[in-house]
Amino acid sequence: MSWSASLVLISLLLIVLATALWLFVYPRWRHRQIERQPFPANWLRVMEQSLPFYRRMPPALQSALQNQIKHFLANKRFVGCAGFVMNEAVKVSIAAQACLLILQRPGDYYSTLRSILVYPSEFLAAHDRADDAGLVSNKAHVLAGEAWSDGKIILSWDSVARGAANFTDGYNVVLHEFAHQLDNQFGHANGAPWQSSHQALQDWSRVFNEEFLRLRRLASDPFARYEKAQEQVLDFYGASEPAEFFAVSTEAFFERPHALAARHPELFEQLHFYYRVDPRLWH
Repeated sequence: MSWSASLVLISLLLIVLATALWLFVYPRWRHRQIERQPFPANWLRVMEQSLPFYRRMPPALQSALQNQIKHFLANKRFVGCAGFVMNEAVKVSIAAQACLLILQRPGDYYSTLRSILVYPSEFLAAHDRADDAGLVSNKAHVLAGEAWSDGKIILSWDSVARGAANFTDGYNVVLHEFAHQLDNQFGHANGAPWQSSHQALQDWSRVFNEEFLRLRRLASDPFARYEKAQEQVLDFYGASEPAEFFAVSTEAFFERPHALAARHPELFEQLHFYYRVDPRLWH
């Protein structure tokens, strides 16, 4: 083998070695480094002061949440929009609520999510929408949050802060949008996020389809909606499509778990199995 050919071969081997180090060794080293870091005291103050649910969580779950938050903040990019000034309190508040959904799912750190864009208040977003006749229109809507399939989530800080302060009303923009993120993590958001087995997917599909159709029937009857309004656990927005039903159910599961378990026991059990936590422990 000539000297030049040897240099080419050595170069290729070095490239392969560097690639392997970058793809396999470095991520594991970085993961261990993050795990070893103590949870910052100023982050803890934000959680104790701004997130009432945290103080009521069992110590083991508090520790697990802190660990997930460290990974989340180390790997996601936050961007302030429309003049909004980003700070640690904003990042920690959003991360803490988002990490509730992956609290007992080690290794799942919203792998396809890259950026969280934060506006000071609700924002305008325009999208093409087709009506029942197939006519497509482009209309702007005022939104509190939105999850995109290209690795971005957009949030209104006003809505985030309200959701954190009142963690019992069943409305939480962070839980809602990050449920969408889990839903579309391995494909199109359709209300059926990835399950651990074929049987789990079958059980999920049966229960969610029954509950979704029940909510749609109720939402389409104005008299029934009025009569059931006081005892309704699931927001009627969930009747618009399966993806929204999953997001709305997630909000109810984490914020109104006792009511959801009492009135929709099968739905609660499916969410309990999927998220691997029981929010009744801290409510």
